[in-house]
Amino acid sequence: MDIALARKRRKWPYFGGLGLVVAIGASLLGVGWLDAAAPKVSRSAIWIDGVKRGTFVREVSAPGSLVSDDVRIVTARASGTVDRVLVKAGIEVEPDTLLLELNNPDLEFSALEAATEVKAAQAELLDVQASLGIQRIEQRSLLERTRGEYREARRRADANAPLAAQQVISPLDAQQLRERASELEQRVKFEEEQVSVLEAGGDARAAAQRARVEGLRAQAALRATQVAELEVHAGTKGLLAELGVEVGQRVDLGAVLGKIIDPRRLRAELRVPEDQAADVAVGQRVAVSIQDKPAVGRVTRIEPGVQAGAVRVEVSFEGALPEGARLDLSVDGRIELSRVENAVYTGKPVGSAEQTTLNLFKLRADGREAARVPVRIGRTSVTAVEVLSGLAPGDRVILSDMSEWNHVDRIELE
Repeated sequence: MDIALARKRRKWPYFGGLGLVVAIGASLLGVGWLDAAAPKVSRSAIWIDGVKRGTFVREVSAPGSLVSDDVRIVTARASGTVDRVLVKAGIEVEPDTLLLELNNPDLEFSALEAATEVKAAQAELLDVQASLGIQRIEQRSLLERTRGEYREARRRADANAPLAAQQVISPLDAQQLRERASELEQRVKFEEEQVSVLEAGGDARAAAQRARVEGLRAQAALRATQVAELEVHAGTKGLLAELGVEVGQRVDLGAVLGKIIDPRRLRAELRVPEDQAADVAVGQRVAVSIQDKPAVGRVTRIEPGVQAGAVRVEVSFEGALPEGARLDLSVDGRIELSRVENAVYTGKPVGSAEQTTLNLFKLRADGREAARVPVRIGRTSVTAVEVLSGLAPGDRVILSDMSEWNHVDRIELE
């Protein structure tokens, strides 16, 4: 009886140890279940996109504005003070539209003085011409008298030569008649030279005075033009885009007063970030959004330098611009850099960069869970990236910022 009781007492510790082992195992299994439970994420709080195969369009996004392709600068052609401003920016102008009036009393007095000098020089020219005319008449009259005296002396000398040979008159008288004719012949030649010199000198003197008159007349015309330029006209047809002067303001000759543009000829000027401008080239296609309305153009010029961290790119449009396009309007452009055929691509994940590897959550077939997978990114675009490995066409992947769940490898979607 004591032996049987002792055997019963040895069995109770055996069953107690077995129960303890079972209890510990159940506890460990419960802990494992707790570790395996995935956090829940709302579908409405994340961005899910599918993986596709096809043409991957590589683009760069750039903001910008519309600028005129035909700008005429209105400058001051005379210095003065702004007396009146007759128009405001934003109106359509014609070539003869009066924009503003300048005031310059000194210039107006100078123009009047120049006109007076012209009249005085013209009077001097008339006086010179009259004086020269009188001198020519007197000199020619003297020449004709001398010629007459010479002809008379020559006739007398010729007539008395036979008488001297017949000793009717003395040889001395005949000699005096010949010398008198010879003297008058020389005087005729001298007077003829005097007439030639007087006419040549008179012509030169008159020409000099006429040149002086023309010079003064040109100065007077310039002064008169400058006075007329105190009235500033548009000079061309278009839209007055800018008029940057006020009444009372002093402007100098050549100062910029305003700008006139052709509102029908606009182009886009985009600012491409300098780290994305390397692949931009002339001729590339550009999609421009103008107040959410599409327009298409081509890159026509790229500035060689960098300003404020961006490269300026000019885009000329193909076809008519949408309604509402106007100067200085902000636009958004997408420059198409290249196309990759038969590429695997998806939407652009947050924080993605070219030639990097990201850990993205890929949805399982049932769409209820997502597991983290490494994805190799190739080329990137504005809204898409090229997938080199880690995903296949048809997969769905979360593109939102999932840094909050960096400590887990899978999540449950609800």
